[in-house]
Amino acid sequence: MMTARLPQSGLMDRLPPVRGSYEPMADLGRLTWFRVGGPAEVLFAPADTEDLSAFLKSRPKDVPLTVIGLGSNMLVRDGGVPGVTIRLGKAFGTFTTEGTAVRCGAGIADASVATAARDASLAGLEFLTGIPGTIGGALRMNAGAYGREIKDVFVSATALDESGTVRVLNASDMGFSYRHTEVDERWIFVGAELKGEPGDKEKIGARIREIRTEREESQPTKSRTGGSTFANPPGQKAWALISDAGCRGLMIGGAQVSKKHTNFLINTGSATATDLENLGEQVRRKVMDFSGVDLRWEIRRIGLDANDPNALTGKATP
Repeated sequence: MMTARLPQSGLMDRLPPVRGSYEPMADLGRLTWFRVGGPAEVLFAPADTEDLSAFLKSRPKDVPLTVIGLGSNMLVRDGGVPGVTIRLGKAFGTFTTEGTAVRCGAGIADASVATAARDASLAGLEFLTGIPGTIGGALRMNAGAYGREIKDVFVSATALDESGTVRVLNASDMGFSYRHTEVDERWIFVGAELKGEPGDKEKIGARIREIRTEREESQPTKSRTGGSTFANPPGQKAWALISDAGCRGLMIGGAQVSKKHTNFLINTGSATATDLENLGEQVRRKVMDFSGVDLRWEIRRIGLDANDPNALTGKATP
């Protein structure tokens, strides 16, 4: 029997009043593409940027913060996430255009930006169709697909620092590199300005459909997965290294290396977060043993192991 412990030391009583909502011991598994993982000690959905800023200014400084988006490129460990987990909702899903400028909230899905840009006859953002997750996550990791990255269409980003102060960042502030930026991990992206270019709506739509079709044919898009598991090493493809190391179809518990695309892990239905993480680590070891390449996780792993003494879930005492 599993039992959830109460939020640490009356955490809810220590948090400042907000216009958004708090949810104690919120099930994060339902919010992730893997559909696994423990709870958030407290899940906070801010009403808007001002609400989030006020929270950051007033929160207890000893309480850890974690930010999540659509739960695509993320694995929540089985022991849950201590402190406050922030999820940007509809208020951060905005999209407007002015000329070739595209302004969007950090909570809007990448694919939605691509289709909204199409509707505005703006080209150059079609690649976002192939990136699961939100603009906020794409900014954080300089996400890319089909030959383009966020840095190629980036103009500026707006973030809140750890004290709730608004920061506007240009490209040099971001420090873009492959699947990485240099922005302080404590800062929370709330919006971005991207650049498109005038284009033909029908041609843009055709390219978006091509990308969707290619993804469906080459990736396990209908499975419980978390997107690309490992970043491509310089000059190499992670999927090829994994395949060559004999990992195609490899399983631990209910977790499996996709047979369709070996850089994807799948929850076949009964996997735990521990199964998935252990499988990923086994893949890393096998690739290292076979080719000497040290694969780097691209999927973000958050929270505590189920066996951690501070885990939010644990076995009940008989």
